[in-house]
Amino acid sequence: MIEIIRGEHDTGPPSRRPGGIGFGRALRTVARHDLPASLVVFLVAIPLSLGIALAVGAPLLAGLVSAVAGGLVASLLGGSPLQVSGPSAALTVVLADTIATYGWAVTCAVTAGAGLLQILFGLSRVARTALAISPAIVHGLLAGIGVTIVLGQLHVVLGGRAQGSALADLAALPGQLAAHHDKAVLIGLLTIAVLLLWPRLPGPVRKVPAPLAAVTIATVVSVTTGMTLPRIEMPDALPSFGFVPQLPVGDWSGPVLAAVSVALIASLESLLSAVSVDKRRGGKRSDLDRELIGQGAGNVVSGALGGLPVTGVIVRSMTNFEAGARTRASAVLHSCWILAFCLLLTGVLRFIPLAALAALLVFVGAKLVNVPALRAVRRHGDLAVYAVTLGGAVAMNLLTGVALGMLLALGLLVRRMVSSGVHVEPDGARVRVVIEGALTFLSVPRLTKVLVQVPERADVTLELIVDYLDHAAFDCLRGWQQAHQRAGGSVHVDEIGHPWYERGSAGEPTVRRGLASRVLPRWLAPWSQWQAEHLPGQRSGESPLGRGASEFQRRGAPLLRETLSGLANGQQPHTLFITCGDSRIVPNLITTSGPGDLFTVRNIGNLVPPASAESDDSVAAAIEYAVGVLEVPEIVVCGHSSCGAMKALLSRVPEGMTGLDGWLRHGAPTLRRQAAERTPTLAGHRPPAEADRLALHNVVQQLAHLRGHPVVAAALAQDRLTLTGMYFDVGAAQVFLLDTATTDFAPAGVPAP
Repeated sequence: MIEIIRGEHDTGPPSRRPGGIGFGRALRTVARHDLPASLVVFLVAIPLSLGIALAVGAPLLAGLVSAVAGGLVASLLGGSPLQVSGPSAALTVVLADTIATYGWAVTCAVTAGAGLLQILFGLSRVARTALAISPAIVHGLLAGIGVTIVLGQLHVVLGGRAQGSALADLAALPGQLAAHHDKAVLIGLLTIAVLLLWPRLPGPVRKVPAPLAAVTIATVVSVTTGMTLPRIEMPDALPSFGFVPQLPVGDWSGPVLAAVSVALIASLESLLSAVSVDKRRGGKRSDLDRELIGQGAGNVVSGALGGLPVTGVIVRSMTNFEAGARTRASAVLHSCWILAFCLLLTGVLRFIPLAALAALLVFVGAKLVNVPALRAVRRHGDLAVYAVTLGGAVAMNLLTGVALGMLLALGLLVRRMVSSGVHVEPDGARVRVVIEGALTFLSVPRLTKVLVQVPERADVTLELIVDYLDHAAFDCLRGWQQAHQRAGGSVHVDEIGHPWYERGSAGEPTVRRGLASRVLPRWLAPWSQWQAEHLPGQRSGESPLGRGASEFQRRGAPLLRETLSGLANGQQPHTLFITCGDSRIVPNLITTSGPGDLFTVRNIGNLVPPASAESDDSVAAAIEYAVGVLEVPEIVVCGHSSCGAMKALLSRVPEGMTGLDGWLRHGAPTLRRQAAERTPTLAGHRPPAEADRLALHNVVQQLAHLRGHPVVAAALAQDRLTLTGMYFDVGAAQVFLLDTATTDFAPAGVPAP
């Protein structure tokens, strides 16, 4: 056991220190943290184990047997070190029905069979997949179990007996409430009152678990006042541990279904409990597949010895963590304390009133209806799934409730995945039909209804922003288009994204999403791509710029309006970005920035004339305004590959271009630098093209010119400004940043694939 403990507490490689030191440290950990925690969990487990056994109609000792045998095995073999296993309220409904129908011995066989199924689940490595079940189904199932427990145990608190089903309990409840109530009601109310008030008491008092305190106080009151009440019946001597399961006689379908139900519910609760504890404790995550194997082995042992099924119980596991447990030794010791209690103090249990245990179960069942979880389910739009699961679990059985919930969840998922937005809107003299989302046969009724609203002989723009188009939807659109055109109207298709409709019209439909091509979004693509196909109905004389502006107003402006409204009264940019006027360089694109981020200066060759230059003040004015007024904390000089200005510097400016010739004279220092200095590298390599090598020198040289501007020098001296060199390889779509220590350029982030 010590080796197991060491492996969980210290997740690093085994140390090579003498074994005695590791053994002593493990013992100190157990004594300091796990021993006290195990005692707290033991005190919580005793009343809960007895109460669940009472609720399902099992021998009361079966609850303790499962806490000892099953809990011990699951703790040792499971994959969640702080998980504490034992009988669970989540299995109350299915167990009560199984015991009532087939008897206790067959139920033990069902428990062992469920354990074997859990072992198979673990070996199949499906644990993570099980967590994909919708939270609405999980919480609906737990709420259904809670409602069933409350309805049944209320009868016991009121001095009656549970009726055998939730609906029967509900039907008989008014009569039970109107009947004469004996002292059991007082004990039940006292128990619930203690459970509700205990968390509000001072801290030292709350160290005693509320369930133990409630049952103890109720028992003491009933004994000291001499109340005559039904109490726990215990045998005079503990039965010998032996193989009590009995295989069913005749039809096996019922017990097999019960075993599947127990396996599924126990596995799901154990996994949810393990994940919840992992979220609280941090560090290494539990091995969920191993946890299923451990839980299965625990159920095999518990069923063989006459115990109830066990699960990882969230109440016990979180109590274990909050009490300071560090390793699985706490869960193992808690089972040992329960065993000692069974051997030495069983007689004490005979004083406990059944009403106190029933009230405890009412309290536990009510907490299974998790109100915060219900609010979260409602916010996520899954309230219908929750309600159907709950209703099915209460009115029929747990598996039916889960099945109904899963069917509804799948139906809603399919609806959400294939839903599409279809609407008609005016577009000047034209009519625009906008279709968004996945367009499938399920969309055809809605699509047909909207298309009927389009006036005959209207000029229509059919705007498609779809991520899937199946055959039925395509036929619907195609048929409507042809009919509208025959009636004298026009239809012009504007397809954004993968050309689903265009491919279908060409007789080459795309049949799966995975085969769809990746299309550059319009806000990133050049006009030549997304405006390549002229729409016959385009407004006469509309330029590419006009179409681009219209596209922005339709799609970009609504998204940016809130951001731009916040910038309407001023700017506070982060970076002065000096780059070339080359049309292939889009500063906001290659820096993933937006409005208000960059104060951009563009010129031929991204040149920064020295501060002494008299031929041009525009660049100097921008530098002074950005650094002196806007106080930007960074200046970037960005060069690029295949730069026309660098090619002109290396050759001659065409005759007659006096302005260009005069401007490029500011590049003469770059030529001198190239002749005198080592060429910077790009990711360790020098570009083969001479113009590209000159562009690298040019970035370094312009940074040197920047340092000579007084406003820049002052900001650098105050350590409030950073100068950055950048180079963009157009063909590779790769940004490089200058390392000022080596004057070489390194890729920014992961190189472009």
